[in-house]
Amino acid sequence: MDSDFGIPRELSPLQQLRSQYQPELPPCLQGTTVRVELGDGTTVSEASDSHIIARAFPHTLGQPLAHFLRETAKVSDAHIITQLPSIRVGIVFCGRQAPGGHNVIWGLYEALKVHNAKSTLLGFLGGSEGLFAQKTLEITDDILQTYKNQGGYDLLGRTKDQIRTTEQVNAALKACTDLKLDGLVIIGGVTSNTDAAHLAEFFAEAKCSTKVVGVPVTTNGDLKNQFVEANVGFDTICKVNSQLISNACTDALSAEKYYYFIRLMGRKHSHVALECTLQSHPNMVILGEEVAASKLTIFDISKQICDAVQARAGQDKNHGVILIPEGIIESIPEVYALLKEIHGLLREETGMRLFFLLLHPESDDSAQLSQIETEKLLAYLVETEMNKRLKEGTYKGKKFNAICHFFGYQARGSLPSKFDCDYAYAMMTVKNWSQNAGSTSTSIGRPAIHPAMVDLKGKAYELLRQNAEKFLMEDLYRNPGPLQYDGPGADAKAVSLCVEDQDYMGRIKKLQEYLDQVRTIVKPGCSQDVLKAALSVMASVTDVLTTISSSSNGGQQTA
Repeated sequence: MDSDFGIPRELSPLQQLRSQYQPELPPCLQGTTVRVELGDGTTVSEASDSHIIARAFPHTLGQPLAHFLRETAKVSDAHIITQLPSIRVGIVFCGRQAPGGHNVIWGLYEALKVHNAKSTLLGFLGGSEGLFAQKTLEITDDILQTYKNQGGYDLLGRTKDQIRTTEQVNAALKACTDLKLDGLVIIGGVTSNTDAAHLAEFFAEAKCSTKVVGVPVTTNGDLKNQFVEANVGFDTICKVNSQLISNACTDALSAEKYYYFIRLMGRKHSHVALECTLQSHPNMVILGEEVAASKLTIFDISKQICDAVQARAGQDKNHGVILIPEGIIESIPEVYALLKEIHGLLREETGMRLFFLLLHPESDDSAQLSQIETEKLLAYLVETEMNKRLKEGTYKGKKFNAICHFFGYQARGSLPSKFDCDYAYAMMTVKNWSQNAGSTSTSIGRPAIHPAMVDLKGKAYELLRQNAEKFLMEDLYRNPGPLQYDGPGADAKAVSLCVEDQDYMGRIKKLQEYLDQVRTIVKPGCSQDVLKAALSVMASVTDVLTTISSSSNGGQQTA
């Protein structure tokens, strides 16, 4: 019911304490003066796609990157804004709920009021359906009181997570025009931010003055690139899941007779499973990216697990914990082919619809992975094989016993971690579709943001491989405990975020400084020796970069 949105919550003592926490802002966003440096325009990640992207986004391609500067920064051409007019902004939840979503609303509200008290923030009730129907709630400090630093999306609610069809984008345009909105903020994941990018282009083509902003809020951790280092919600879900996994590890070690098969939510890619492994140290994790790279079948995977069980039994260890990302099912060739065939039958409206109801694809045409109990399938296959080995005498351990769990919905409604509270409150990044957009089209034939895969050459994966054998055999279980808001662990960041080199723009700036020095040294009037050296070096650098760029793009297309 629309009347339920925005009503005061009944808060527990912990929730009350959390509602009083004031998130920290980075120096560049503090105060009432905005300092912005406009950098180079963005480009596509693969040169071969440039004409496709340019054709799809003629008005919005190549917009300059905006760098927000702290007060002490000395940048001569920075834009300094001290007075802002009152504006009207709409905000809508479009993706699946993730911890921190309410803080995006709170942070935006505070920012609008700090810069001009007459500005207005309107929340659309019931997600994109509320946007189309122009059902709004004006956000006030009173309304926000019991939603600050709280989980869920129940302040505004959500329905379908798409703004895609001609009817839908026209309805969004009409809503923004009728409500005289200067901005529309769309909160969501990969699919929602793809829609936001196309909506921004549609608005520009229609000469609508409403600016569209996408905010990456998703528990999957797959909406990131050089400019978006992490998603709001990922930190929380990994910490909550890691505690649950660690509890299972402790139980397994205590009973010494169970193997826990734990499937983790995270959509197609395995970011959540990788991060939870690095935090809690279970015995084994099967990443979907590994399965795809090695073209493993379901029986190859079950054999890997069986061999691990047998090796542990050789050390008198008849227990363990195995993590399985929900997206692994789409990485197994024969299962992926089966899912595609099922989806084809569903599109043809066959009489099998009721039988395949749970496997009906999502709005982005992917499988409903949360409904496919891969952990039970693998546990069954492993149990069957271990019983066979036991009968044949090749396995000497105790009878294999499996306990299966699916961790997903339990975590995504959690109170957000301190990191997600701060990050969401400060997060006002324009999602840049061009960095991960490619030639592959969605079901309606348009460029889309590609979910980021786990990088099998990245430092986080390298850290896993360095420790995989020890995790498997030595029971190095680690319990990070429940979410911490003060004291040890409160400021802990995701392991995968800490180990990766994230200073992409810092390195870009350093390169620009070197290029500026070259321009200063090599100019008309410089010596022949300087000119020859510069030409030789630059020719070599250009050849190397061209080769690396071609190789990198080829690898991405193959993947």
